[in-house]
Amino acid sequence: MKAPFYLSICMNPTLQKTLVFSGLFKDTVNRTGEYRLDASGKGINVSRVLTQLGKNCCHLTQLGGNLRPLFLELCRNDNLRVEWVESNSPIRFCYTLIDRSDSSVSEIVEEAERVGEGTEERFLEAFSVLVEESATLIISGTKAQGFSNSLVPEMVKRAKTAGLRVILDVRGQDLLNSLQYQPDIIKPNLYEFISTFAPEFISRNAIQGGEGEIREKAGKIWKELFKKFRGALVLTRGADSVWFSDKAELLEYKFESIKPVNTIGSGDAFTAGLAAALDEGFSLGEAVKQGVRCGALNAGLLRPGVIKI
Repeated sequence: MKAPFYLSICMNPTLQKTLVFSGLFKDTVNRTGEYRLDASGKGINVSRVLTQLGKNCCHLTQLGGNLRPLFLELCRNDNLRVEWVESNSPIRFCYTLIDRSDSSVSEIVEEAERVGEGTEERFLEAFSVLVEESATLIISGTKAQGFSNSLVPEMVKRAKTAGLRVILDVRGQDLLNSLQYQPDIIKPNLYEFISTFAPEFISRNAIQGGEGEIREKAGKIWKELFKKFRGALVLTRGADSVWFSDKAELLEYKFESIKPVNTIGSGDAFTAGLAAALDEGFSLGEAVKQGVRCGALNAGLLRPGVIKI
């Protein structure tokens, strides 16, 4: 394998506004003097945590609109290397509302606008250059409208041909269509995994059934996947234990929960910690522990997608 160099990809960049309230109330004006703005999106969060871990990382994304200079300035402030292609579509906003009266964290997500014609071709061209200098590819999150369902699988195929370790934090068709190219690790959260492989267990945006029933179902799905896909599975479950396996049976890693400040970006911090540990030679189980450590550090901070201020 090549010397560690991480290529982090997300095709849905975000400007993340985090607002903190002493209490949130419906049908009235809510004011706050505590807020911040960050470049975000799952891939940016992964890249920022890898950078804070001292790793050499490049982030590839699509950008357009008049907020692009602001997005890139925020990335430069975080010492992130960002390569981008023109998409002629504006960068979306997402909003995190933190209510300190009950420690709740609510997320308001704007759906991205469709990328312009030719964006996918430019993206693949940029990818083909960057993949040659990389050792680990991490693809995170959903893609903006306008990208085809063949893009993520094509990148996985090219990365595996080039000898990269591939970690996928994606779901749905992007995940299903990529398995044939043998990514090394698939790392959706439990909801994304079940909604991809057993959507009949999903109702009203929640997994139906008790924990034992759900784990049994997840285990059966993985056992069948493992017969064809000889990689590893890591299922994060928020503040609950992590289910993982690089064999046919699911294992569990339990950890003590913390009182979170802001959970946004914790899954991405986990992905970064996992990837860094694997490249340092840790076993999958030890890498999961490092992922949990990074996820917890992120949850203890106000800023999303960081492990230190």
